[in-house]
Parts: sequence; structure tokens; C-alpha cells
Amino acid sequence: MTSQIENNLNSTIVIVGGNGDLSLRKLLPALYNLQKRGLLDKVNRVIGTGRAELSQKDFLDLVTTKYLEFVCSDKSKIQQCGHWTKFLSKVDYCRLPADEPAQYDLLKAMITADGNRPPVTYYLSTVPALYGSICQQLKSHDLAEDSDRVVLEKPLGNNLETCNEIHAAVAEVFDESNTFRIDHYLGKETVQNLLTLRFSNALFNPLWSNRYIDNVQITVAESIGVAGRADFYGKTGALRDMVQNHLLQILSMVAMEPPAKLNADAIRNEKVKVLEALTPMKPDTVRDNVIRGQYTEGAIDAESVIGFLEEDGYGASDGNNDQYANTETFVAIKAEVHNWRWSGVPFYLRTGKRLKKRYSEIVIEFKRQPFSLFEDDPNDFANKMVITIQPDENIRLHTLHKKPGLSGKLKLQPVALDLSSDPLGANDSYDAYERLLLDIVNGDQTLFMRSDEVEAAWRWTDSIIHSWTEVGLGVMPYSSGSMGPNKSLALPERDNKSWHEG
Repeated sequence: MTSQIENNLNSTIVIVGGNGDLSLRKLLPALYNLQKRGLLDKVNRVIGTGRAELSQKDFLDLVTTKYLEFVCSDKSKIQQCGHWTKFLSKVDYCRLPADEPAQYDLLKAMITADGNRPPVTYYLSTVPALYGSICQQLKSHDLAEDSDRVVLEKPLGNNLETCNEIHAAVAEVFDESNTFRIDHYLGKETVQNLLTLRFSNALFNPLWSNRYIDNVQITVAESIGVAGRADFYGKTGALRDMVQNHLLQILSMVAMEPPAKLNADAIRNEKVKVLEALTPMKPDTVRDNVIRGQYTEGAIDAESVIGFLEEDGYGASDGNNDQYANTETFVAIKAEVHNWRWSGVPFYLRTGKRLKKRYSEIVIEFKRQPFSLFEDDPNDFANKMVITIQPDENIRLHTLHKKPGLSGKLKLQPVALDLSSDPLGANDSYDAYERLLLDIVNGDQTLFMRSDEVEAAWRWTDSIIHSWTEVGLGVMPYSSGSMGPNKSLALPERDNKSWHEG
């Protein structure tokens, strides 16, 4: 992928919220892995910031402890590895409460400690409500120069209005060409492989339309509950937390037209067109096309779990769980991309917490044959391309083959053809954040969202929220360990279709 910004040597990465869960669990381990691969030479310092009073040694001890907890439990393995020592030599810590302006001067002193002012990438690993004020503080303390970049985590706002407020505040400090809105799903190998699959293969490109495709399904299922995010999730819900970003980004990659060039702007232009072609939800259509659910107690992997309203932080013992009684932890949607290529093809989306198992997949279901030549063939088999994003990453094409044997009749059996680029696992796997952080270092925005993308996604999401609020569409209970409310199964069945269950 071609860099859109001039590469900068000897740059500094500042992780605002560097002692938080995302930084310790994902960002710092990803940067370390880039160091091991010899891909972090352009970065000479990584500064973590946070509210806590920590010395550099305290922070390095925390980074090591959390790496051993989340990534590699063998302490001797990293102690004997020169890469770990070299990586930690780049890491420092600065106490920086976002609401204490004086502390920004300390950060400025650290950035310019050797007398030079390197290009800086600010990774804002904080709640999005602070993005604007942090950027303004960086500007007022002369910490944001033309060569600097900013990385924003989702969700960007709570609706289109708050999203626009964040964008306006950030844009006063950082140019759009230096703003990286990150969605880690776009760093997944199989999601990126959609571009190659669609636009490099004469076998699939002609089939990628309403002429041959019957329906598209996108599932992001999680077996965990709100897991320490109770207060955030109670105010957010599954639609804002997952659909507005992850699922719509995947949908736009599936449905986009071929870009004029393989560069960031050309690809994002086509993704925006898809999001703008989504048919807005209306009060008279929302009941038929949207299912909301909330998990109750049940069992995951034979282990009993509590319901959403009994989670720590706002359960019955706190006396304030009623305010979350209508928060959805599951949502299923029938969407339509209203354009020439996709008219008449339903896009079924679903995501939820405490579902039967953790997996994310895209299913492209092709239309059935008009009739069968084979005796006793009910002709109810549909060819499917199943693109698994997690926990494993692979692509399989489900087809019919002759069943081996000497019978006089041709008998059929389903066979899955593995289309994975690395079916034997010969190549090193990498975390999505490694891919995205490397692109940030190199200034490549291809896998990052442009402001109009995010705003188009919020417009469609807001149409759902406004519609279900107007008609009073409530949540349906579903047992933990199921695949959501029973009514969600009927969403495709009304169209004589069904969810793919791998």
C-alpha cells in the first residue's frame, strides 16, 4: 500500500492513556512485535501518559507484567531476548491528566529532551469525549506541528451530532491527511484480503452482484459479557458499539465498487458510496428489520454466568439498574444497499454479547441452481463463500461434489474448498494492531476511516435509533449461551433464508 504522507524518520509515539487496558493489552505488545520484526526503526521513543504517578521504572515494570499476563507467560523467554530490552529502552512515561494543562509542558520537555523536536504521533487511547480537549491542549502548548499525526479510537461520538463536534475540534489542530481513525477489524488479514479476492480474480468479480448473490450475512459474536465496561456499555449498546463501526466497515468492503486506484482516497471514496446507499430505517420499517436483545443468565462453555443487569457496576445491589433495562446487548438488522449492483440483495447483520461462541464471519450466499439434474437432489444447497475473521482467519467456498463410491447413482456431498492464502500456517501471523500501527508509522491511511465515512455510518445508525425510539422498540431477553432472541432467527426466515451456522 502506498504511503500518502512523507515518511518521517526518528519519530516519537505518545500514547495518551498509555497505562490503560488497550495500551497494555494491545498497543505496546504490537509495537514490541514490530520491533522484533525490525519494522520500528523509524520510531525512537514511545511515551505513555496517564493520570497515575508512575516513575519510568514503575511503568516499565507494569508493561512487562501485563505483557506476561496477556501475551507471553514465559518470563525467561523475554528476558533472554535482546529485542525486549531494546524496545523498553525506547519507552518512557509522563504523568498527564487531560484536565491539568500544566502537565503538557512536562510532556513537551520530554519530547524535546535531546534538543531536537521529532515528528510526533499522538495515539488517543482515552474516552472519545476527551479527544477535542486533548487536541486543544496540544495546540495551546505548541505540541501539534504540521508533521504530527493523531490516532482516534472508536466510537467517535454517540450520534452524528457528537461525532461532528469531535471532528470539528480535532480538525482545528490536525489536518485530515494526518488524522487516523482506527478500526482494528480493518487490520485483519481476511478483511484486507477481500480487495484481492474481489478485484484480482476473474472467477469471482463477475459473480459479485445481485445477479448471482442471494444474500450477505455478517456476524460478530462474542461469548464474553460487558467485562468491566458496564458503565460505558450501559449507555452505549451494541448498535453504537459494534454496528456503527465494525460491521458497517466490513459491509462497505464487501459491497464497494472497484476503486479507480489502489490508494487510500480511491478506496475510501467507494466505501463512502456504499454507506450513503444504505436505505435509512423508518418507523414503519424498523419493527420488521431490527431485533434488539439483552442477555439474561445462562451458561457459556458449561459455566454459569449472570445476566446483563446483574453485572458489576450497576446491578440490583446498586439500585440503579433500571436505567439500563432497555440497553441492547444484541442487535440483528436486515439492511439494503440501494444501488444497481445490490438492489434486492438483503444484508443481514448481527452482533451480541454472551452468545454461544466467539466468532466473526462474512457469508456470501449465492443463488441456487434453477433445477437439479441429479436424482434425489432436493436442490436446497446454496454455494457459500464463508470468510472467517476470528478466532481463525480463513476463506472457504462451500460446494457440492460427487460422493465417492461405485453406486450406479450419482450421490452428492457438500465439500468446503479452502481458499486461505496460508492454509498450512507457513507464514507468521500478526495482530491487527501490528498492521495498523505500521501503517500509521508509514503514513498510509488506506485502512483508516475518513471523516465522511464515519459521518455516513452515523447517519444510517441514527435513523435506526430515532425509528426504534419513536415506535418504542424494546429489547427481548435471550439466555446467555444462545445465539440471541428467537425472533432474530426469523429475520432471514421471512425471506425463506436462514443464518449460516458454521
